[in-house]
Amino acid sequence: MTRERLIVIGGNGAGMSAASRARKLKPDMEILAFEKSGYISYAG
Repeated sequence: MTRERLIVIGGNGAGMSAASRARKLKPDMEILAFEKSGYISYAG
């Protein structure tokens, strides 16, 4: 069976929020985030 995969383009707040929500809903989902600058948005 193939795992679900989420690919996020851009590490801004919206992309990281989507990745976080996906992780909460489906903990076994593979999540890949790509950011050109090397800096992503995060909150502690």
